[in-house]
Parts: sequence; C-alpha cells; structure tokens
Amino acid sequence: MKAAIHDTFGEPIDVLTLQETDKPAPAAGEVLVKMTLSPIHNHDLWTIRGNYGYKPDLPGAIGGSEALGTIEAVGDGVDAAMIGKRITVAGIHGSWADYFTAPAAGVLPLPDMISDTVGAQLIAMPFSALSLLETLKAKSGDWIIQTASNGAVGKIMAVLAKSRGIHLLNLVRRSEAVAELEALGMENILSTSDDGWKEAAQALIGAKGATSAIDSVGGEISAELVDLLGVDGELVVFGTATGAPMPLSSGALIMKHITVKGFWGSRVSAEMEPEERKRLITELVTLAANGTLTLKDGGIFPLGQISDALTAALTPGRAGKVLLRP
Repeated sequence: MKAAIHDTFGEPIDVLTLQETDKPAPAAGEVLVKMTLSPIHNHDLWTIRGNYGYKPDLPGAIGGSEALGTIEAVGDGVDAAMIGKRITVAGIHGSWADYFTAPAAGVLPLPDMISDTVGAQLIAMPFSALSLLETLKAKSGDWIIQTASNGAVGKIMAVLAKSRGIHLLNLVRRSEAVAELEALGMENILSTSDDGWKEAAQALIGAKGATSAIDSVGGEISAELVDLLGVDGELVVFGTATGAPMPLSSGALIMKHITVKGFWGSRVSAEMEPEERKRLITELVTLAANGTLTLKDGGIFPLGQISDALTAALTPGRAGKVLLRP
C-alpha cells in the first residue's frame, strides 16, 4: 500500500515522502480501516518535526492522526458485523495511508447525513474544543476571549459557545481575517493589529471583564488577555503560534487571583471517563447532523501530492483543514 512516511524528524515538506509499505493487519481488539479522507492538523506537523508530546518510532513513521474510512477487517474479539461500516476515528497514528489500524472501541460509526468531509475532521479539533469548553469556568451569560479565532478550533469554539449561551470575543492577528470570519456568521471579532483594539474589547465585555481566556498565540497577547480578565479569571494556554514567551504581569495575576494553566487535548481525551466521552461525542454528532456545526475543507489532495497538500496546509487564510485521500 502507499503511505506518507518520514524516516527522520524535520520540516514535513522536506522529510515526508510517498512510499510503498506493508498493509497492516488488525491485532486483537483492532479494526483495519480503508482510508477515505484524512486531515492535516498542526499537531501532525509538530509530530513530524519531532517537537510534539508524542514522538513516533523512526524510521518508517507514517503521518496522520485522524481519518474517515470503511472498516475492511477486524481482529480477534471484534464483532465481524463492523466490517463495511463507515467510521471516523482520531487519536491514532498512521492515517495518511491507504489502510491503517485502530482500536475497535475508539471508532465512531457515522449517520448518513454527516458528509465525508465533515466526518473526517469531526473528532480531533471539535472534541478538543468541546473538552476545553467543558473545563472552563465560563457558563451561560459569561464572556470568553479567544485568540487565533480564524483557526480550526476558533471557528468551532464560536459554534459551541453560542450553543451554550456563552458570549465569545474573537481575536485575530490580521485585519483581513475580520471580514473572513464575519462572512462565516461569527460575531464580536477584533484584530489585534488595529489601534484601539483593547479598548474596543473592554467595551464589549464590560467592566466586569471576561471569565476565561484561551490563548493559542503566545507572546505579548497573553499579558493583554490577563488585563481583560475579571477577578478570579483564568488564562488557558491551548497552543503557541509564535512560540514566544508569555510576559505576564505579577501584579495583575496577584490582584485578580488569575489562574494560568495549559490544556493538551490528547491527555484530556486519554484520561476522560467513558460516559463523559460518550456525552460529548453525542453533542458533537448532533450538532453536525443538524447542520449547526459545519466543517469546510481547505482542499482535498491525493497522497501522491503530499508536498502540495502540505504547502496548502501551511498557507494562511484557507477555508478549512486540508484533507488527504488515497
């Protein structure tokens, strides 16, 4: 079978190549999935660079961590009735291939009304966003501030927060991104490159300040978020687009009793109780099935055009996740 493989860590476009490799066989408790579509996530790229929390064994590592596909075979202990089912799965390794294996307990059969495009990216980012929202102090009527609002999680968070009656202030770094998000129906969008954005933000959220702030950028913006938080507010670090240190003010942290913490979706998902996971997944599937949660793609590329796909995935302003197909 064909797969996108890297033998060393490095910049994905430099180290990832299409290679022939053996078709895997499902072990006990696993299923063999024929891949239909698999998204390119930022954490996939960090993994290939070798600077993510998970490091695959080299050489011969296959990229990808989420996919939609059809179950072709099952391992020992798995109901053969699953064969032929259209499923989606995340938190796996090696989905950028014609075939991959996955734990049978982790795959999610999808109703027909959810398209392949939506189903292929339904779990990783939406589930992380919903899991994050679950942990926040902000409840209905409160304000959340988020950076990188034009990213995948940012767009998803806008839908989830609205469905729960939570107000959301969306920050972006490019003025052009404001119009892009408004065209999607998002509200309360400000560009941090515009003069006076912080005063405009304070006017929106009011004197009480925001309950929670989600930062996926890092650097100076982190301190500005703390300024916009209210007493007992929380700053949650979800990512770092810049990689820059966070110059937080001791005074603001002390006087407001601000909590600063990180959030890693992979760990939260791994430690989540099964009933909690089922409840959140059901919420996501329901939102996708009724059209409330829409997930566009930023282009669909065959595995043989992996370099073009990676270039597209790294291009700012794309409509959605770039997807790979066999």
